[in-house]
Amino acid sequence: MARWTAFPQRGEFRHDPASVARDWARLHAGDAEPPPSDERVLEAWVLFHNGAFEEAVEAGGAAGEAGATVAIKAQCIYANYLERKEKPRLDLFLEAAQRAERLAAEHPDDPAAWYWYAYALGRYSQAISVVQALAQGLGGKVKDALERTIALQPRHADAHVALATFHAEVIDKVGTLIAGMTYGAKKETGLRLFEEGLRLNPKSPIVLVEYARGLVMLEGEKKQSEANRLYEQATALQPADAMEWLQVGRAREQLAN
Repeated sequence: MARWTAFPQRGEFRHDPASVARDWARLHAGDAEPPPSDERVLEAWVLFHNGAFEEAVEAGGAAGEAGATVAIKAQCIYANYLERKEKPRLDLFLEAAQRAERLAAEHPDDPAAWYWYAYALGRYSQAISVVQALAQGLGGKVKDALERTIALQPRHADAHVALATFHAEVIDKVGTLIAGMTYGAKKETGLRLFEEGLRLNPKSPIVLVEYARGLVMLEGEKKQSEANRLYEQATALQPADAMEWLQVGRAREQLAN
């Protein structure tokens, strides 16, 4: 694959297999991913947490099916935060969605497969416009996959937040009535899911960022000051790895805007 943009703070995070294994619960509080038993997969996760996303994709792929989740996650996080060109970014999301979809078909009880399918398809949908994605039926696929993720792994904080964001964005784009009748999106459900995601992973920058965005979409400008408070909380967090460093940076951007 084409050379990717490097993580800008390469070297700031110096995880090794021992530290990743020791801090696994903290590093994976968002996705509730079980620790790997394959040393090659653990090495791929080390690369991911240090911000070597391209190498993590390659190492995960080399580890076979056991490394699929880390490879897909690394590709998605890179595409979302570091790939600036629109077409390559969309291509990366589509490729990740297709790979996750195949993984889910082969392992329907794997919550990670369903989540990363929803994540990649959801980010693709945001890029082409939520309304267009809904017209293509992508919204229903994202919603179904996230609900499946939560059913399989109720402690998946990121899935709760992603599903809450689905409810918020649909309501924001098409209005409360159509959102509820046509797409099953409801304000109360979105707010409840955001709260649950925050309860499950209160130290997550992205949970705070998405909650802040969703709060304004669901409740309007009257909640902007509360949203700013959530952004400020996110910027004050100490990132545990490269992904969280990028998420804190996104919080700063949102607060500045």
